[in-house]
Amino acid sequence: MVDAINSSGAFAVPALLKALGVNDVTVLNEEVNGKFAHNPEPLPQHLTELCNEVKKQKAHIGIAVDPDVDRLCFVCEDGSLFGEEYTLVAVADYVLQHRKGNTVSNMSSTRALKDVTVKHGGIYTPSAVGEVNVVNKMKATNAVIGGEGNGGIIVPDLHYGRDALIGIALFLSHLALSNKSAKQLRNSYPDYFISKNKIELEKGVDVAKVFEAIKKKYKNNPINTEDGLKIEFDNDWVHLRTSNTEPIIRIYSESSFETTAENIARRLMQDIRESM
Repeated sequence: MVDAINSSGAFAVPALLKALGVNDVTVLNEEVNGKFAHNPEPLPQHLTELCNEVKKQKAHIGIAVDPDVDRLCFVCEDGSLFGEEYTLVAVADYVLQHRKGNTVSNMSSTRALKDVTVKHGGIYTPSAVGEVNVVNKMKATNAVIGGEGNGGIIVPDLHYGRDALIGIALFLSHLALSNKSAKQLRNSYPDYFISKNKIELEKGVDVAKVFEAIKKKYKNNPINTEDGLKIEFDNDWVHLRTSNTEPIIRIYSESSFETTAENIARRLMQDIRESM
């Protein structure tokens, strides 16, 4: 089951699936007219139709792409989301099984990629947010795969750019060889929860001063300043960075427990307010 949102995925994805030998394909929103059936970002709140249809039609898997087919996420056979953050994790797991090497993702992406990379004997390196930053870091570390937690897969053997078609082919190969359902495959990876928040900045706020105060407060924790501030707390982390388009600070935090991720975010948001 493919949700093509009335864009280029409507012809590109079915053509790929046919070439891979997948002949039983249903395409939702298949008229290529540029009038998106829903918000084109492949986020949970925009994929309810696909989730419902996968379950209703008893499909083995659902595939969602964005208009230019560079972001990708999957829906399991029970209608649950595989998780946009886990697209790269699963594909990297497959690639690293067949080719040892290093990986890269931006530092706002799940640590599950690091877990998978270490399991296969590779080195994981975080990059600043942005596709070009991921690519530069991949080149610097000779990474065999990389990408972003928004469902972007970059495989340098083919080209240095996010490509959902490559992701689909590798994911389905992984699924077929694993002899698992999509849900079973998802359950084989650790569950991490990312909390995404933001704080609006008042005019005149010195962000550098705010970040310096927070950096000082958490000086005993591992800190990465390549892109804002990323602070690690054992296996948990929080990433603070300013937006390039809005007067805000984004706060992304991750933990094995949803409440812990949210509590970390709340704590840092309070720290930010106190430092303004």
